[in-house]
Amino acid sequence: MQNLKSKTTWLRLFFMLVVALLYGVSRVVVTAVVVLQFFWLLLSGRTNQRLQRLGQSLATYTYQVIRYLTFNTEERPYPFDADWPTSTTQV
Repeated sequence: MQNLKSKTTWLRLFFMLVVALLYGVSRVVVTAVVVLQFFWLLLSGRTNQRLQRLGQSLATYTYQVIRYLTFNTEERPYPFDADWPTSTTQV
């Protein structure tokens, strides 16, 4: 019963809803990156490094979002507690 009255529990729900909304937006952006990368490859014969880095950052962001939504971490992903993830792989 105490959890029902806990401000932190309800605040977590609020942040979870916002993060889930941002996750939905990120899925649309990932789809756009996939399509653009495919057509870039089709037309130029090679991948676009900027799109690769963006894809890597989005993959890392998605990982952070899923960890927060599944209660594996209390650190809220960008734009709350964490900075936007940077691409850590060399492309």
